[in-house]
Amino acid sequence: MLARPPRPSVTVPTVKVRIGFGVSGVAPIDSHGFATLVDGLERTGFDSLWLSERIGAASFDPVTALAFAAGRSERIKFGTSVSVLPGRNPADLAKQWATLALLSNNRALPAFGLGVVHPNEQQAFGVRRNERAARFDEMLPLLRRIWTEESVDHQGRFFQYEGLRVAPKPPQPLDVWLGGKSSVELQRIGRLGDGWLASFAMPEQCANSRATIEAAAAAAGRSIDPEHYGAMLFYSKGTLHDSVAALIASRNPGVDPALLVPSTWQAVRTRVEEYVAVGFSKIVLVPFSAIDDWSTELPAGAEALLDLQT
Repeated sequence: MLARPPRPSVTVPTVKVRIGFGVSGVAPIDSHGFATLVDGLERTGFDSLWLSERIGAASFDPVTALAFAAGRSERIKFGTSVSVLPGRNPADLAKQWATLALLSNNRALPAFGLGVVHPNEQQAFGVRRNERAARFDEMLPLLRRIWTEESVDHQGRFFQYEGLRVAPKPPQPLDVWLGGKSSVELQRIGRLGDGWLASFAMPEQCANSRATIEAAAAAAGRSIDPEHYGAMLFYSKGTLHDSVAALIASRNPGVDPALLVPSTWQAVRTRVEEYVAVGFSKIVLVPFSAIDDWSTELPAGAEALLDLQT
């Protein structure tokens, strides 16, 4: 088990620090473990639950699993980290998330991305790689209109609607966070997103990328809420498997995978503080090694970290 650190005092940031847990396809979870995770998050005081999306990985469908989590909890929020947008029907997707928001008392946090560049994933979603960005740019504003307008007229490259009506509407406008880290993706976040959930990025990289997002937002005549910057913090309780280390290296070339993925609660805490210091206050912890018992893992994490929540 990861060693519990001492609790050094830290300066309280001006943004609200919130810490959640995520599940990825790298360290899949079974049905019993998932139920234990949901119950433990609700009980220990962690803020949220996040699920990634990979069709070919041994992981749950995020929206379906989050609906299960919503029905099993009353407090925690839940989101996707991230869900693929290109290749979906915007009307159907809008109804799914509106329903989830209504049934959960507005605890749903949709976050979208283009999807990983992988033959199996692209085949599953039926979208050519060179169309993903254009579909995304058309779909996201369309989703917002469907959530807020009684009927929608739209004539675009990929979607055409005349008087489209989708009900119910979410109880209040849904904030949509985006993933991605390339220059083009960061600029898209500035133009279209309500927040950024960074992944496979060190704190200083996040700070530099935030400047790109804010410049793009300003150029589009908009701004990103300072509370809406978050990071996925991957950790591992043992030596990284070669395939996992290769995955991490491919997502952030030049950074030692062992540095990017801390292996003790003290190192995790230090990394959280580093993210907060550069204004990234929404942290999603994602284990990159199998968790044998969530009923002990979550209390240990809470002991180490939750005094940082403000």
